[in-house]
Amino acid sequence: MTEARLVVGPFNRVEGDLEVTLDVADGRVTRAQVNAPLYRGFERMLEGRDPRDALVITPRICGICSISQSAAAARALGAAMGLQPTPQGALAAALIHAAENVADHLTHFHLFFMPDFARPAYATRPWHGRTVERFTAMEGSAQREAVKARAELLHVMGLLAGKWPHTLAIQPGGVTRAPGPREKARLAATLRAFRRYLETVVFGGRLEDFDALDSTAALMRWPGGDVALFLEIAADLDLQSLGRGAGRYLSFGAYPTEDGRAFAAGTWAAGVLAPVAPEAIREDLSHAWMQGSVAHPLQGVTEPDETMAAPGYSWCKAPRLSGQPMEVGALARQVVDGHPLALSLAAEGGVLARVGARLLELARTQVVMERLVEGLTPGASFMAQGTMPRHGTGAGLVEAARGALGHWIRIENGRIAGYQIIAPTTWNFSPRDEGGAPGPLEAALEGVAVEGEVPLAVQHVVRSFDPCMVCTVH
Repeated sequence: MTEARLVVGPFNRVEGDLEVTLDVADGRVTRAQVNAPLYRGFERMLEGRDPRDALVITPRICGICSISQSAAAARALGAAMGLQPTPQGALAAALIHAAENVADHLTHFHLFFMPDFARPAYATRPWHGRTVERFTAMEGSAQREAVKARAELLHVMGLLAGKWPHTLAIQPGGVTRAPGPREKARLAATLRAFRRYLETVVFGGRLEDFDALDSTAALMRWPGGDVALFLEIAADLDLQSLGRGAGRYLSFGAYPTEDGRAFAAGTWAAGVLAPVAPEAIREDLSHAWMQGSVAHPLQGVTEPDETMAAPGYSWCKAPRLSGQPMEVGALARQVVDGHPLALSLAAEGGVLARVGARLLELARTQVVMERLVEGLTPGASFMAQGTMPRHGTGAGLVEAARGALGHWIRIENGRIAGYQIIAPTTWNFSPRDEGGAPGPLEAALEGVAVEGEVPLAVQHVVRSFDPCMVCTVH
């Protein structure tokens, strides 16, 4: 048996710093350790401040999922205030949030994930020439089209949020901008144009037809657009079985309105769907460079261990739900929502499943956004007023593009006494816990074949989770 240790990193096309240590035996990964090597400390910055400062500071955690941070902070403050958004305010906030998540999915597929298949290592593959033309970094025609379409979609932000990123439009009681008839018409026109791009370029077919797919086999027969090229690559490289996860999924539910969530909340494991129990979340610090003990986020602290002592190997904490690591993201959302294609993909749970579910969600969320625009009522109330308590707690549980995002706030004497954030990549890229259970990415990397100093298979698995490391370590 030949054994070796390989350190892969830093990764390009990743938001923030990431390093993966692989123990390899006979050409396959036997153990993986995922390290988030940058500490930022946003949670500590918030301590002692006016609670409303969270609306200003937390969106600065990330320039990609800024709206998700805004939505989570607003929900946490609203829970502490006992305040709900007005129905129209909730609808507008959901539309703003959905537009950002769709833009994230588009960016991931075109700019982060697909360029790896244009590398010279795949030059002998029959699809390589087409992939180079479409997805070569900074040059591919698909990328230029995606960047243009994304910019036009983000007009939604200008109309409803004033700017992107780092808007203050989303508040505990709703949104600050009440759109009129002209804005509603422009929003509808923006979404019509984006649908044309999706159906003509990305999917090469009707979104409703893609949404109607009910199995992995049906997905692999999809004939059009850049999706068909990805599926050809996936079949050739067996991305279906690469990087299989543990099969435990968590979603807090996406885009809440008066009529419920567009995508359901819950957990899914071993074919069993169950409600989410946020009170069962704990942050394990045993393998993080953090001081403290296992605790629920409302009682948690962020106290860095400056000695970076073993057995710690990452600044990332290890969140667990009822003691179990949970995978989050588009696949988790669509599985929990019960979509047949997602359930079929989850039976394998590999790279194809994660990327395929992201494409499924791209199609489904377009329809959600169109419905939200139809529901806008110019002249209605888009904001409810409330009073910040002197003492209180609250949780804001939302779904960023990359998965479940939670903010927990504790207010004492009118100031923030504690603020904890668990981001999607914190769930997916967590280190081991005190029981030795690996995080979702660590588990998915076990058994992956390793060839060369920068193994492409490892990179495909890592990118299938769409990491955002700056959110991970806040």
